[in-house]
This record gives sequence, structure tokens and C-alpha cells, in this order.
Amino acid sequence: MKNFPEKIVLATGNVGKLKEINELFAAIPTDIAAQGEFGIESPEETGQTFMENALLKARYAVQQTGLPAIADDSGLSVDALDGRPGVRSARYAGEDATDAQNIDLLLKELDSVAEDLRGAGFYCAVALVFPDDIHAPLIAQGVWRGQILRQREGIGGFGYDPVFYDKAEHKTGAQMSRTEKNAVSHRGGAFSALLQQVEALLEKN
Repeated sequence: MKNFPEKIVLATGNVGKLKEINELFAAIPTDIAAQGEFGIESPEETGQTFMENALLKARYAVQQTGLPAIADDSGLSVDALDGRPGVRSARYAGEDATDAQNIDLLLKELDSVAEDLRGAGFYCAVALVFPDDIHAPLIAQGVWRGQILRQREGIGGFGYDPVFYDKAEHKTGAQMSRTEKNAVSHRGGAFSALLQQVEALLEKN
């Protein structure tokens, strides 16, 4: 793409997510700025899937700023809970729930579930939407499988990271550095796939 945009809006208010994505996109000649810099708040997430919500948030940011926008929607799907909390992961314990409250509710609901049935997956869908009709949205997805522990371990990360255990890495998401997490996580996988599409677009044009 000629004249790749100097600035892209990241449709999130999550500081941790902004740091992760800026690291992943460090080689791309653009500045990724949080939507808060433009006084934008996220729209209501009415989608039934992670991808629907990602596209909804990105398109809203484009409408509000006139700039390209990246948005992701991600969440935790627990096998024993038939996929919950799913698209409501950030609001599991209520509309204004904190990470701690969401984790507390999850652990309570899984209290009687045996160790071998505590499998779960983090899912992430990401979309880059441009403010024109020439370029179709770029979309990608990622999955990170693990197990839900009975108590928190680690002090890093955010969301459900303290109770999400990666068996291959022998760590929770909260015990990993951002570099380690980006290498294996659902968000790292989705954004890496998106980054490949952006690089291909740059080379093509």
C-alpha cells in the first residue's frame, strides 16, 4: 500500500493490550494510538461472535476519527461451562466487573470440576478497517489452549491470565513476560497473522 497511514487507532482502552500490540507492530512504519487519545469510548458490543465485535469496534473508531482502526475481541471459553464466559468475558461478573471479580466468579463456578475437565481456550479475533472502500478489512484469529487453575499464580498480565495455565510453558499467563506471552497467546497469534497480511500489503504496493 502506497503512503501507508502514519497513524492507526487501536480501539481499546486497555493499556496492557496497547503495549503488547505496539511491540508486535514495532517494524511497521506507523504510530498506533489508543482511541482514548481521540476521546472515543467503545460502542456497545452487540455481536454474537468475537469477529463481529472486532469489526463493530474497528468500524466505529474509523467513523469517529477518519483514520484506519484496529480492534480485537477476545475472551475465555471454558469447556466445562459450555463455552462461557465467551464474548462476555470482560463482563462475566457484571457490566462494570473488575478482572478480580470475573476471576472470582469463574473459580466459584469451577469449584467442583475435576482437574482433567478444567480445559479452556482463549480466543481472539482482530480486524483492521480502512476509511475507504478500496481496501477490504484485514481479519485474523488466534487460539491459546490451557487449563484453569484453582487459585491465582503470577502478578503480570491482565484479565484471566493469573488462572490460565499453559501446560507446555509450565506457567500461567500472569507468570510470563510480554515477549513470552506474545509468542504463544491467542492475541499474539491473531496479531501476528494480521501483521503478515499488513506486510504482504506493503510489499504488493
